[in-house]
Amino acid sequence: MEFHETRLANGLQIVAERCPGVYSVALGFFVRTGARDETDEISGVSHFLEHMAFKGTARHSADDVNRVFDEVGAKYNASTSEEVTLFYGAILPEYLPQTFDLLADIIRPALRQEDFDMEKKVILEEIGMYDDQPTYTAYERLMQTHFAGHPLGRSVLGTTESITALKADQMRAYHQSRYAAGNILLAIAGQFDWTEFERLVERQCAAWPTGAPPRAKPEAKPAGGMMLAKKVGSLQQHIMQMSPAPPADSPWRFAADILAVIVGDDTGSRLFWELVDPGYAETAEMGYNEFDGSGSYMTYFSCEPDQAERNLERVRKIYDGINASGITEVELAQARNKIASRIVLRSERPMGRLASLGHNWLYRSEYRTVADDLATLRSISVDDIRKLLEIYPLRQTTTSSVGPLDELAGHRA
Repeated sequence: MEFHETRLANGLQIVAERCPGVYSVALGFFVRTGARDETDEISGVSHFLEHMAFKGTARHSADDVNRVFDEVGAKYNASTSEEVTLFYGAILPEYLPQTFDLLADIIRPALRQEDFDMEKKVILEEIGMYDDQPTYTAYERLMQTHFAGHPLGRSVLGTTESITALKADQMRAYHQSRYAAGNILLAIAGQFDWTEFERLVERQCAAWPTGAPPRAKPEAKPAGGMMLAKKVGSLQQHIMQMSPAPPADSPWRFAADILAVIVGDDTGSRLFWELVDPGYAETAEMGYNEFDGSGSYMTYFSCEPDQAERNLERVRKIYDGINASGITEVELAQARNKIASRIVLRSERPMGRLASLGHNWLYRSEYRTVADDLATLRSISVDDIRKLLEIYPLRQTTTSSVGPLDELAGHRA
């Protein structure tokens, strides 16, 4: 594999991993903007803007966008999170020029008033659809409570009120600021010619406006708390919990990944054997989420309502035990094998490498090969996990629950 990195005069960063042995290529524009970069007044604008990118540009209509992607057989999409808006496509190498031209073009959408008005209805319907899902409601309330007063507490979709009040001019101003060239990373992985790709980028993107808007990223210091929402008719109680974990640029993030697999993988973890296997919960998981400046352990389980209180206590005992005694060598070896398999299997597709390539460079300006990741994985010891737990112990700092219960752990809905 060959790694390349360059930057256009306007600030656009390009990172590339060329692998001649594969038969496809994947590329993506990682825009460093999301819910955390908004204000309450324009909450949800990043996600709304992602939708608007597919409504047409000065050169392509909405029909053109779909037609061209379909003609070249592209696997394409976009996504918005708290911190990143991503536009990507995976194609056969011979269709790279057409696909890149289109992807680069939709980064500068027309943002016409009539398209804005029509898509606003779609966004409002999407918010309504997700509001009916207990897991979404639990997650939204968890993030708002855990990150209260912090930018990460803002909703990706926004609210019915914020989207209804949003104006097209506000979106245009947001796009002008956050979609400046210096705030965008272009990544490509797979089968391509680097020199030819540089020419494509220069031709299409050199005229983009300069700029790199700042992002405040203080580490969150959550006060914790509980949010309980009653959902009449729900047969399950859905419970999510969150506590602080290493941020994206922390050297402890590797240990946190391993710990999350040991504690909360969907099979073979402590939560699985102690909650799911005996039938106390339908599902029980714990994951590690890394953000700019902050991180979190997030626990989720769903169960019969009458098991909710006891399951909260079971989780507490599991976490107290791990904080006190750490993990075993057997658990570490099993987690290493699981993670190694995921790394290798994901790397066999350019789309899998694109995600890793973009994420590492966006957050840490770092290029890591598969071999680098595997070497780091092998280097993590039981003692490293112990040191991680001293800094970021497993806790039940913040709790969010949605279901039929009126009261949970002393809190009423």
